[in-house]
Amino acid sequence: MAKKKKRKKRRKRRQLKIGLRTVAVLLALLCTLIAWPYLSERKRPEKGAEIPSGTYSYGIDISRYQSRIQWDSLMVMTDRQGRTISSKTYAKDIKPVSYVFIKATEGITLKDRFFHRHWKDAGESGIRRGAYHFFRSSKDPLQQAEFFIRTVGPLAENDLPPVLDIETIHKGCSHKLLNEKALVWLSEIERYYGRKPIVYSSASFIDTILCNEIKENYPIWVAHYDVDQPRCRRWHIWQFSDKAIVHGINGMTDLNVCSRLTLDQL
Repeated sequence: MAKKKKRKKRRKRRQLKIGLRTVAVLLALLCTLIAWPYLSERKRPEKGAEIPSGTYSYGIDISRYQSRIQWDSLMVMTDRQGRTISSKTYAKDIKPVSYVFIKATEGITLKDRFFHRHWKDAGESGIRRGAYHFFRSSKDPLQQAEFFIRTVGPLAENDLPPVLDIETIHKGCSHKLLNEKALVWLSEIERYYGRKPIVYSSASFIDTILCNEIKENYPIWVAHYDVDQPRCRRWHIWQFSDKAIVHGINGMTDLNVCSRLTLDQL
């Protein structure tokens, strides 16, 4: 009898252990199922801007803030919701980066410290490149144009036209004076390069400050975010976000679109 009781006790202990293990496994599975949506979301790539609908060519604009660029890896990848992402695993669509605008100068003395490196690398990558100047209304416009020309030098046949980035106005400067100064820069650049420069600004700045002579005679590159279409009657390039994810660049960056026909005509 004693032996039978011992065997029963051992059997009960084994059954109890098996039962506890089974419960532990089931609890672990339950916890995994509950946590899975959060764990899987954490593994998903960071999402950036939603791209606009339409058939466009995509381009970026860069400065010293984008110091490290993998030029042979640049591409715009989007998920099923049309948002830019960094991972090819979740990419539903992949588009090439067709052009890049690189900051060259600002005012009459400030040269972007990475301009020459970016300019050289872009040229070697085969991506169409263009250089831009950040305009300071408090500085002499002719000196600003000359500074840009000295920094950038001659353009290759496939290079994009120079860009005037005009988005600020200094205290005490009238709209009329700002436009007069901008036209001096534009005229000098057009005279030297034999090509019409592009004018970049925000939709509100274009609408309320830039004069018709500029808006009607120069290609317009408008910055307008979180809209289906920019609020600009006549535009050639649209910067639709400053928070896009572009494969080959660390962090968020500006992203632009234009039609292929427009790009060929610039």
